[in-house]
Parts: sequence; structure tokens; C-alpha cells
Amino acid sequence: MRTHNVISPTGNLIHMEPLDEVAGFEVRPGIYELNGARAIPGGVNFTVHSMGATRCELLLFRRTEEVPYAVLPFPEHYRIGKVYSMIVFGLDVEEFEYAYRLDGPYDPAKGLLFDKDKILLDIYAKAVTGQSVWGKKNEGHFYKARVVKDTFDWGKDRNPLIPMEDLVIYELHVRGFTRHGSSGVEHPGTFAGLMEKIPYLKELGVNAVELMPIFEFDEMKDSRIVDGRQVMDYWGYNTVSFFAPNTSYAGTVEYNREGTELKTLIKALNDNGIECILDVVFNHTAEGNELGPCISFKGFDNNIYYMLTPDGYYYNFSGCGNTLNCNHPIVQQMIIECLRYWTTAYHVDGFRFDLASILGRNEDGSPMSKPPLLQSLAFDPILRDVKLIAEAWDAGGLYQVGSFPAWNRWAEWNGRYRDDMRNYLKGDLGLLRTAAERITGSPDMYDPKYRGHNASVNFLNCHDGFTLWDMYAYSRKHNEANGWNNTDGSDDNRSWNCGEEGETDREDVLSLRRRMAKNAMTALLLSRGTPMFLAGDEFLNSQRGNNNAYCQDNEISWLDWGDLERNREHFAYVKYLIRFRKEHAVIRSFSGRCSFGLPEILVPDTGSHVLMVIYAGRTPDDTADDVVCLALNVFWEEQSVSLPALPEGMAWRVAADTSGRYLERGIPDGDAPAVNDPARIVMAPRSALALTAGRVLP
Repeated sequence: MRTHNVISPTGNLIHMEPLDEVAGFEVRPGIYELNGARAIPGGVNFTVHSMGATRCELLLFRRTEEVPYAVLPFPEHYRIGKVYSMIVFGLDVEEFEYAYRLDGPYDPAKGLLFDKDKILLDIYAKAVTGQSVWGKKNEGHFYKARVVKDTFDWGKDRNPLIPMEDLVIYELHVRGFTRHGSSGVEHPGTFAGLMEKIPYLKELGVNAVELMPIFEFDEMKDSRIVDGRQVMDYWGYNTVSFFAPNTSYAGTVEYNREGTELKTLIKALNDNGIECILDVVFNHTAEGNELGPCISFKGFDNNIYYMLTPDGYYYNFSGCGNTLNCNHPIVQQMIIECLRYWTTAYHVDGFRFDLASILGRNEDGSPMSKPPLLQSLAFDPILRDVKLIAEAWDAGGLYQVGSFPAWNRWAEWNGRYRDDMRNYLKGDLGLLRTAAERITGSPDMYDPKYRGHNASVNFLNCHDGFTLWDMYAYSRKHNEANGWNNTDGSDDNRSWNCGEEGETDREDVLSLRRRMAKNAMTALLLSRGTPMFLAGDEFLNSQRGNNNAYCQDNEISWLDWGDLERNREHFAYVKYLIRFRKEHAVIRSFSGRCSFGLPEILVPDTGSHVLMVIYAGRTPDDTADDVVCLALNVFWEEQSVSLPALPEGMAWRVAADTSGRYLERGIPDGDAPAVNDPARIVMAPRSALALTAGRVLP
């Protein structure tokens, strides 16, 4: 038997030689600290753990085959504690796929579902087979894994490490972003297709992309036909494997090098000063409830990985059939190791946690005041520089916006910003003070003493709900294409159709919709906190009134890039506002008191219809004053309002105008005009203005 030299996880050189033979393969006890399957010199190290299993078998398959060509039982003396580990020598990682079988007690009332005949996917698999062609159903009856060769060269790549207050986050669906024929990319619907659009992202000015789920999922899981059209799990919020990228998002098949295209994308984004944030779903899995499939977690330790009722049924705080038992130590370990893996192996810049309140529930489902998982993630040294963003609610009724356990580390999707500002912007009365709080960073919710200054991720639209255009084109949802008789999706849209439901030829309605959309983007991009908007909102993309397009892999969800040309003025306006935000640090954070005594944030009393927020400070180099005014008239009549007095020699200049009264195209074409009356300005109905205070040129 030949001796092999192996580097251990602690960095020691180990001389290894086979000690046993199992099913014709030379083997020896493995490296127990390495979860999953890892190629080592001369063979592959396989390590799995189960608290309840009494026996474990490794199954080896030829590529694409359903019957194993070898079954290797782990010798009993290869188990330490509850961990099975074995090095199998002589394996070429490109010539096999693998899975496991575990034996143990079967007692569903106690949550025990061991089945010695059930083939299970490795929980720590780095690549999953059978899903590489989008929309093609996996004909097999189980999942298998591949061993990934990590040969990607990151060179001198460094994460941009952009402060939260300086981010402009752009949420997108990898497939839908470029799948439409109008995208003009060579590899539509893929990581490579997204990479082709990096010049566009740079032109727009966003500096972070938030990718909807890219962990391996089965888009065909709930495939069905509705009115002659196939619907499926398009969004991908049903994870099959947390450590593996969704291979159908790759433009080419990457046998045993899965993830290469995604790494290339992330490196290209970082090289262009754009961070990559992943939308991660640790609240449930694709295994569903009692009627769902057994893929991996159910077969390894069902009663540990899931929250179960006393009689063995699944708690459903996710609304998707099951709930991960996130604060069990074993599950905590898996989640932390997973996030560390994506941070180190993929150079990911941040994570947005779907239904994150579940991550703070105890094993019995009750909310915890100091959840160990959330605290561990907040203080983990490897994760220290990545963004942690919580969707601070769940489907079980736990709503923690403003109160999410944070340790000054977690930011939140500010759902109250969305709801309050939607109401205010469409003209609901009595919300001026509430809107002022939201625009100025929601200090009533995020006390800087306890939450710092970067807790609020502000948004008006995201994948879940209406697009920006639809928010002003539809007063009610239109989800008939989903096949649930329009019963799915939220009825709480806080939208307004501007006088006519849906598509129209009325220019007065269309003009008002365009102005309302500009108003919304003006408020969003001039608010304190981190702005986020949905891909396509910069050119008024529509989903035809569908506010729950989770199953629509078609023109309803795909971005129609023709809208970019049709709505070029809106795109130019959004692009300008992003640049304006970057040029005026005073919008994003306090930069020192201005020389003529204006406070950092001033909200003058303008009456009941116009909201005015003034940011005042110094430029980053401390050479001049930086003063920006946001004014919103959400009333249906014009309003005349007073402007704060400025020192002699200074004037208010219009920097953005959604009505076209002061700036014909809404943005300056050359020098912005100064306000004629230095004391007052007249705002058009339902309009927004941005103004700056500066020296009058001689």
C-alpha cells in the first residue's frame, strides 16, 4: 500500500497509508474536522455526522447513473462520537458522484425518520447533480453530489468594503435580469449574462447587487400548467443545498468545477467597485412538511434540523411547510460554516436573510431575547466585514422591524419605511411627521445609541410585491396567471392607479404615473439609511399587476430591456439621483456642523401638505458647506412654501424637479437655476424637488 502525504486542517503534514479495504477500495479513518467531501492527495475524504443514526454507507455512482457501482459501509471504528469519516484512496473526482444511506430508528411521533433504503444528499455538498439544465425535470428519484475542485485564482482580488451608508443596493433575479431577448447578452439568464451587464450597472451608479437565491434549488419542484403556460419555482426560495451554487444559472456545464462562473462574476463585480450580496434562505428547506420529499435533512436528523411539535409534526413559521431549527447547536454550526464558506470561497460581500425572525426562535418556536445564532453571526471573526441584513419578520406573525436583535451589527429591511412612505407618497393625509422620521433614517425605530447609524435599509419595492411602475398603475393585485384565483399575494399594497386600472392610453394618467415614480425615487435616494430598489425600476419595468410573481418564468418577470429606451428620461433621472447622492455626503451621514448654524437635519413646519427635510454639514474635505433640501408635495394642488433663510451671498438652487416646472427634463442641463424668490418656492401638485444651497457666482 502506497503512503500519501496530506495536509491536515491544522496545517500539519500527515503521512497517510491505507489501513483497511472496504468494497474493494483502500481506505483509512478520515479527517473528522472536514465536513462534506474533500479531494486530498491520492483520494477523497468523506465526513458526515448524525446524532441518531446507527449505521452509515457511502454510495458511489458513475456520472448520471441511478444505481451505485460501489457501496462502502463506514467501519464502526471509523466513527468518533457521532461523526463518520473515511478517506477512500484511488478516486478520481471527475469520474463519480456520491450520496449516503443511514440506518437508525423510525418513529415519526418522535421525529425519527431513518430509512436504510433512502438515498440522501450530503448536507455539506458543494455541488448537486441533475439540475444543470433550467426547466428540465430531474428524472432521478434522489439527489447526488459531486466533489468540487477549487482551482479558481482570485489573484489580488479584495472586497470593496463599502460602508453601509454609501451603498446603493440593486436587487435582481439572476435569470430574469437577462433572460428576455431584448437583453442583448450572449448568455441570457446566467451568471455570465449578468457579468455582461456590469458596464450598465456602472453607468447606472449602483455599487451593490443583491442576488435573489442562488443556492441550489429545484425550479421544477411545483411545476404545473396554468392556462396553457408552465409555472414553476422561479424565485428559488426552496433550498435543496446550502453549500452549492444553482448550476442551472451557469452558462456552461462545470463538471467538478461548479461555482467557477459565479466566482468569475463576483470577482468582476468587485473589480468594478460593486459588492455582491446574497439573499439566503435559512428559515426552511425544499423538503416541505410530512408530505414533502426526504432529500437530506430529514434522513440525517429530522428531529434536530427541524422545529417539530410534540407529536412529530412540522412547525410552519415559514409558510413553506417546515421551519429550520436554527438555534439548535448542530444547525447553528451548519449555518455558520455555510456563511464562512461563501465568504472565503466565493468572496461574497454580504447576506440578506429571508424571514430572519425565524433565526431568532427557540427550538419550541418561541422568540428569544438573545438568540445564540444571531449573536454568533454578529461576532464571528470571518464574517466581521460582510453585511448582515435581516428581513425582520416571518410568516408566523413575528414582526421585529426596529427591534431585531442586532448587537450594532445587523441591518434590517425597513418594512415600515416601505409601508409608511407608500401611504404618504400617494397622498394619504396625516403622515407628514411619520414620513419625516422615515426619510431621516427612522431614528424613532433605530436609536443610534443601540443600533448605530446603519440599521435601516430603505426600500419601496422589492421582488415581493408591485414594481415601482405597477405601484402607480394598479390599485389591486392581478395574480390570475399564478393559478390560485388571485388569492395569493398581499392585498396590502398601498398603491394607487392614478385614475385608471392597468394599461391605458390616457396621457394625463401616464404623465401622472411617471411623475409619481420620480417622486418615489427622489424620496428613496435622498433618505438617510441604505437605499435599495428592484432591478428594472430605473426604467419602469412592469409585471402587469402581478405582485407575487414567484412562479412566472416568462415575460411577466423577465426584464424587458426595451423599456430602457421607452423610458430613457426616467432612467436618466434615477442615474442622476444616484450620482447626486454620492456627491453629497451630507445626505448619507453627519459630516460636521455647517458654518452658518443650520442643524444636521432640519424639518421646517411647512403646513400639512409639503414635507421639507434639510441636511446640513460640511464637505468631506471640510472646505465648504454642504446643504441639501428635499421637498415633497403629495397634495393634488400646488403649494407655496417658505425656504430657510441663507446668509448673504448664498442662494437655493434647484437640483432635481419631478414636475418640470423649474427643470424641463427634471435634472439640470448645465447650471441649475436659482430660486427667484429666496424666501419661497411654489411646488406643482404631486411633485418633488431637491435643492442645494451654494454661493452665488459673481
